[in-house]
Amino acid sequence: MAREKLGSRLGFILLSAGCAIGIGNVWKFPWMVGQNGGGAFVLIYLFFLLVMGIPVMTMEFALGRASQKSMTRLYQTLTPDKPAWKAHGYLSMVGNVILMMFYTCVSGWMLKYFVDMARGSFTGLDTNGVAAHFGNMLSDPTSLIIYALIVTILGFVVCGIGVQNGLERVTKIMMLALLVIMVVLAINGFTLDGAKEGLKFYLVPNFENMKAAGIGNVVVAAMNQAFFTLSLGIGSMAIFGSYLNRDRALMGEAVNVAVLDTFVAITSGLIIFPACYTYHVAVDNGPSLIFITLPNVFNNLPLGRVWGTLFFLFMTFAAFSTVLAVFENIIACTMDITGWSRKKTCVIDGVAMAVLSLPCILGFNVLAGFTPFGAGSNVLDLEDFIVSNILLPLGSLCFVIYCTNRFGFGWDKFVEEANQGKGFKVKGWMRLYMKYILPIIVIALFVVGVIPKIQYFIGLIGA
Repeated sequence: MAREKLGSRLGFILLSAGCAIGIGNVWKFPWMVGQNGGGAFVLIYLFFLLVMGIPVMTMEFALGRASQKSMTRLYQTLTPDKPAWKAHGYLSMVGNVILMMFYTCVSGWMLKYFVDMARGSFTGLDTNGVAAHFGNMLSDPTSLIIYALIVTILGFVVCGIGVQNGLERVTKIMMLALLVIMVVLAINGFTLDGAKEGLKFYLVPNFENMKAAGIGNVVVAAMNQAFFTLSLGIGSMAIFGSYLNRDRALMGEAVNVAVLDTFVAITSGLIIFPACYTYHVAVDNGPSLIFITLPNVFNNLPLGRVWGTLFFLFMTFAAFSTVLAVFENIIACTMDITGWSRKKTCVIDGVAMAVLSLPCILGFNVLAGFTPFGAGSNVLDLEDFIVSNILLPLGSLCFVIYCTNRFGFGWDKFVEEANQGKGFKVKGWMRLYMKYILPIIVIALFVVGVIPKIQYFIGLIGA
């Protein structure tokens, strides 16, 4: 069966960016900035995006394009004489599934908040009322299941239509609409009374703020955010490389995707921080910044219901773009393993995904007593930890080692594939960095990410 192809370069860039652009850009990035001192964090984040994110993304694109396969057949195709590598291929598929086990749930939250904002459910509520609304949503398993099911069904329907007619066409429209909505909301943010203060905190590095947050904490947080915002390590980018023609060099395409991803993250801060300073919302409120504080901001804005509806529509688009991209990865892996048709695969994978999403949904209500990392933790925290702190960094380490060493794909073959076509290419001087320094950075990320959990479990044993 011939490999499906994307219809255009724009489709490839928007699809790849859509996979990278998600809740992490518009939900996590602003509150990470708020908790880590503002502009200094943004500067360090951009540095790590350049030195870590772009090289690993280039490698994923190259392996996908060279193999023309999903992760479950990528290693066997490129190096059939080195079978040990295929274990990472199957772990990548598992990582995509676990990611969607909680991502469909959170995407359902975004969709519900869009519907509630459009219906006027927040109108007239005070701060306590808005907080109660979020709590009531989490405690209602029926509502959460319905919205997660809508996201799951829509995702597999779009992917079932095909790569060009379904996935590429829908993502193009959705991503362009997302960018337009963001720009409109950012322009509105510039007109607010607190815009000057908010933008100063956000865009001007203040190293006193950085000291207050802890210099080491800020650097580690920026390193993590830069790495995880691109969803590298589980083949989410490799799959789109497999649908790509050889007329463009891949490092240039990685730069384009990273720039678009960063544009969305930076623009989300332009929306949020002027509003926070205008309506005296604490910038370090953490994960609740969007769900609990922003509806209060919209309640005080002229035409706030309209702005709020647009904002959560854009949040829904951001989340759904990632859902579509990762579903496509899961579908491609399943098709490569089984030989099933796309439509049959979508039906079976869709039913499985709907069932596998239930633990995360029920973790906020029926299974609320399950606290894997202590009081306040839940199933979502466990699933997110497995993906973000274990599978993503270790998977990226596999890609880096495989592409730079002779017992893998090898540097020469990687460079030959990555540099085919026009655009920015991998340079010879980069070999030393990618082979020796980049793995150390990735290993450091992994260690820093798992140490707190190891310490927690040691404490439990000791107690």
